Amino acid sequence: MANPFGHFCTITKHRHQVIVHCFKAGIPLRGLFHDLSKYTPAEFLAGARFYKGTRSPNEAEREKYGYSAAWLHHKGRNRHHFEYWTDYNPETKKVGPVKMPMPYLKEMFCDRVAASKIYQGKNYTDKHPLEYFLRGKDNRSIHPETSDLLEHWLTVLAEQGEDAAFKCIKEY
Repeated sequence: MANPFGHFCTITKHRHQVIVHCFKAGIPLRGLFHDLSKYTPAEFLAGARFYKGTRSPNEAEREKYGYSAAWLHHKGRNRHHFEYWTDYNPETKKVGPVKMPMPYLKEMFCDRVAASKIYQGKNYTDKHPLEYFLRGKDNRSIHPETSDLLEHWLTVLAEQGEDAAFKCIKEY
């Protein structure tokens, strides 16, 4: 059953948390423009239809259809997703990962931490974003330098806390 109000509240709460994080990371404009595509019909309607409140609706849409049209729309418009950063490599003649520009990599960190906070709720710890990242690491097609730097920041968060992580990101 569709839950447009629940979905709207979740994505808005998430977006506001990302805005706070982006200000801490020194990229306030990235925060202000974060995830606006989630409010478009292509993403919002599927999100409301598959909303559960405990995980991304894209996962449920993917389970039902074998793909998520909302995710395909989202990742193609939001540069803070490493999936956006793929291109044809003339040397290998294959599509592969491209190194992410720094503002988008910083926004990706903010997004991942905010998502963990929203979906984990009161169970959130600073270790959750790193644990989530490491669970999918072997199956991810991401530029190695992008992956290494994101993992470093997530490790700082897990071991030293949010203040240390944002200080590290802001100084980078």
